[in-house]
Amino acid sequence: MASATHYSAALDQALRAARSGLAVIPLSRTKLPAVRSPHRAERRGVRCRGECGQIGHGIHDATTDPDAVGALFAAVPWATGYGIACGRAPHHLIGVDLDVKNDTDGIAHLEQLARENDFTIPETVTVLTPSGGRHLWLTGPAESAVPNSVGRLAPGIDIRGTGGYLVGPGSVTTRGRYALAPGTERHPVASAPKALLRLLAPAAPTPAGSMALPVSGSQAVALVAFVLDAPAGQRNDRLYWAACRAHETDQGQQLAQALVDAAVHIGLPEAEARATVASAARRSTRGA
Repeated sequence: MASATHYSAALDQALRAARSGLAVIPLSRTKLPAVRSPHRAERRGVRCRGECGQIGHGIHDATTDPDAVGALFAAVPWATGYGIACGRAPHHLIGVDLDVKNDTDGIAHLEQLARENDFTIPETVTVLTPSGGRHLWLTGPAESAVPNSVGRLAPGIDIRGTGGYLVGPGSVTTRGRYALAPGTERHPVASAPKALLRLLAPAAPTPAGSMALPVSGSQAVALVAFVLDAPAGQRNDRLYWAACRAHETDQGQQLAQALVDAAVHIGLPEAEARATVASAARRSTRGA
């Protein structure tokens, strides 16, 4: 269980963020949503985003309502941090997550991208991470969604867009504390440069037949195409269905990564895509 100090600090910071129009959820020390899924004991994977009326649906619980924030935290006395939902009105927040570890320097790679694409990295709210990296907060356009991505722009640069979240400053995790970079708390959240937004735009649709698949055959191509063609609101459902069909053959394990790649390509967060494919694999094992 979290210390009372860490819990109270996280709740206070989350309420402050909510009052400024940022939708929040409580996080555990692992940086994952602290409220456990109400569907975790159900045998079959459930594609619920809160329609059941209960809490425990990750980023779909995120809210700016102080009373709702208080209720979320009251359910999880082990919370030590909070997540800030990206892509939500009114701020349409984009998080540029710059990792600096091992041989990867996301900060240097972003500076190189700025030089190559002729844009200036704006002064904005910046959060220092325990590993030595940083999160840059930017605002995006209201009329289009910025997808989540991991390393697509360059090594060490992850993007938290619509459907993703940032660990809020003041949060305590297993690796340490997230903190505002000195002086940046006085900056307004800057608009993302147009050249950067062009780099962040969703990739053009990829024909399934042009993807490098680990197995051959028309069924493999058809399953990947089924995921790539998913309309907004059906991406997770289609991924789960395709993964289940793959596991009904002997191609489930070989196609798993291709299905995850297809889902990420159309904007599904990578962690969510992997969890969905894993859920399909577990269903297949139980039914075997």
